Amino acid sequence: MFSIEYILNSFHEWLGTLLNQTLVMLVEMALVAIFAIALFAALGLVLVYLERKVSALIQLRKGPNRVGPFGIFQTTADTLKLIVKESFMPDKVDGFLYKMAPYVVMITAMLLLAPLPFAKGVVIWDINIGVFFISAVSSLSVIGILMAGWASNNKYSLLGAMRSGAQIVSYELSAGMAVLSIVVLTGSLNLNDIIASQQTGWWIFKGHIPAVIAFVIYIIAVTAETNRAPFDLAEAESELTGGFHTEYAGMRFALFFLAEYINIFIVCAIGAVLFFGGWMPFHIGNWEAFNHVMDFIPSSIWFFGKTFGLILLIMWFRWTFPRLRIDQLLNLEWKYLLPISMFNLLVMTLIAIKGWHF
Repeated sequence: MFSIEYILNSFHEWLGTLLNQTLVMLVEMALVAIFAIALFAALGLVLVYLERKVSALIQLRKGPNRVGPFGIFQTTADTLKLIVKESFMPDKVDGFLYKMAPYVVMITAMLLLAPLPFAKGVVIWDINIGVFFISAVSSLSVIGILMAGWASNNKYSLLGAMRSGAQIVSYELSAGMAVLSIVVLTGSLNLNDIIASQQTGWWIFKGHIPAVIAFVIYIIAVTAETNRAPFDLAEAESELTGGFHTEYAGMRFALFFLAEYINIFIVCAIGAVLFFGGWMPFHIGNWEAFNHVMDFIPSSIWFFGKTFGLILLIMWFRWTFPRLRIDQLLNLEWKYLLPISMFNLLVMTLIAIKGWHF
């Protein structure tokens, strides 16, 4: 399989011939930081443009088509507008928390990039408890949202933040159960180990019907956790005028906006790793010839292809289903998804113990 792992190792060895070990580590940390920032900027531009085109396709219209060929520079123009726009802070807000909230949300999203395997041998931090790390750190984003709602001194912002807190805390349970279903099958919390366990087939196929149920629950839960429609009650424009970021403008608003799309990428990347093999090509058992052909496709293409496929699925949700009421949203989680996910986890545990999976 083509991989850039060899290139990265060669670059590391070359740096080692020029600098001592401490300086090599500092240089590599700086390059990783630049990569993370560049990836954030690129994903923000690409995903916003993609969402506009997907919504236009579903609604039978063209979407952005004026700024640049096929409107590809429309999101760049919007970014420049947000950069030069005045960052106004209303009176009687809690200044420190008001300014800190968007950075908390953004830093949380950046931390979640660390254990993600972007390609074969390409991971910022190959930690043995990657799944646990992601589950723990992802919970911090709700703190930034609550800070924004409270500090804004606005009843709509506070109501949106409280809705978001209840929504994220509720749906984290079902998402966690779905993730645990795959952890039970693999017996490891390391994301690279989970990918390696799918060398003969992805868990969405090898795990029988419980794996499919876990995937459906996971997609619904993470859509709610990222405050995406039809679960966007935290920022419902028709009733809350924007929710927790009503009082934000300029780059502070842009950070919230960007963090939402980065979180979509991250949850879809995790879904691709858990259920669709991450960067692992599509392999079928012992079909050596077929598997060898699949190995010609670079591992990074597999990873980003699967991730963007799930992103398109979540975007389709937004432009297809109507927004739920808050009572419907919580009923869906506590009365349906959570009991189903708990029973599904028990069935998956039985399958793992008996070795009934493929």
